[in-house]
Amino acid sequence: MEPALTSCPACGKTNRVPAQAAGRPRCGNCRADLPWIVAAGDADFAAVAEESPVPVLVDFWAVWCGPCRMVSPVLDKLARERPGRIKLVKVDVDKAPGLSRRFEVQAIPTLMVIVDGKVAARQAGAASAEVLRSWLDVALAGTAS
Repeated sequence: MEPALTSCPACGKTNRVPAQAAGRPRCGNCRADLPWIVAAGDADFAAVAEESPVPVLVDFWAVWCGPCRMVSPVLDKLARERPGRIKLVKVDVDKAPGLSRRFEVQAIPTLMVIVDGKVAARQAGAASAEVLRSWLDVALAGTAS
C-alpha cells in the first residue's frame, strides 16, 4: 500500500505517512506529530489497525452511502485534532466483505475504536460532530492507563 501524503499541522510541509509503522508518524521537517489517516481492507487490516501502536478509530463506509459522506469529514477533523494520539482507518465495506462479516457490520457508517487489537467502543449510524467527538473522547479516556 502506498503511503498517504499529509500536510504537517505545525509547519505545513507535506509528508509521506505509511499505513503501518512501529511508532507514530512525525513531520520530517519539524518533528511534530502528524495526523494518521489511512485505508485498509481484508488483506492488511490486522497489520494496519490491530497492530497499531496508538488507538485506532475505524470507519466502515461505502462510496454510495450518503450518511457516510457526511460523517467522513468529521472523522478526518477528529484525527487531525489528535495527531499522534489516534489513527483513523477507513474500511470500504464493498471492498472488504470479510471485515464486514467479521465485525458484524449491519449498518454503515459503523465506527469502532480498537485499542491493543481489541474493540473498545462501537457505534452504528451517522451522528453530529459533537456526538462523535464526545463518543471518541469517552472511548479514549477508557483506554488511558
